Amino acid sequence: MQQEDIKHIEALNDIRSMMRKSSRFLSLSGLSGIFAGVYALVGYYLAVWRINSDVLSMRQIVYGRNADWFDGYGFFILDAAAVLGLSLITAYYFSSRKAKKNNTKLFDHTAWQLMWQMAVPLTAGGILSFVFLLHGSLAFIAPMMLCFYGTAIFAASRMTYDDVKYLGLGQIALGLISAFDLGNGLLYWALGFGVLHIIYGALMWWKYDRVKN
Repeated sequence: MQQEDIKHIEALNDIRSMMRKSSRFLSLSGLSGIFAGVYALVGYYLAVWRINSDVLSMRQIVYGRNADWFDGYGFFILDAAAVLGLSLITAYYFSSRKAKKNNTKLFDHTAWQLMWQMAVPLTAGGILSFVFLLHGSLAFIAPMMLCFYGTAIFAASRMTYDDVKYLGLGQIALGLISAFDLGNGLLYWALGFGVLHIIYGALMWWKYDRVKN
């Protein structure tokens, strides 16, 4: 009778595990987080180089005056867009590769739910950041981006690995700290999107991907 009880418990655990996997997006790869962090740090150093170069003054960066579009905001917009684009491409590559190894579909119903969970706060944060950019209030953009991005990740964590929520909380914490230290927003941006992503990606790779690679 005891052995039968053990078998029933094991069967229930297997069912629960299958239900959990079917309701969560488990194709996230730690390597994509590492690469996203590296891209962000490269973008950060390019932005710092641009700020410190002789061809651009801080007044031009903050107010966008007496300069053409590229010398004002254009370089930083293109820099951020390149970081985002490379991160998305890399995430797609490693996630599709992991999904193929696991014999699962990349864009199933859980993937769409995950993207929807993230889309609302990311869209709101992106629009607000653009509005602040138009008004020349650049100091508030980094805290806003970090907080909204962290909120999006935390909200979406229930659709994927539980560990993801800690990355979201870390981004929110950095965003709030950055709000009290507005003069160093770019540095906090690099810490959040760069360093935290690399740490998170390395831990995720070690915990979930290492055995399968």
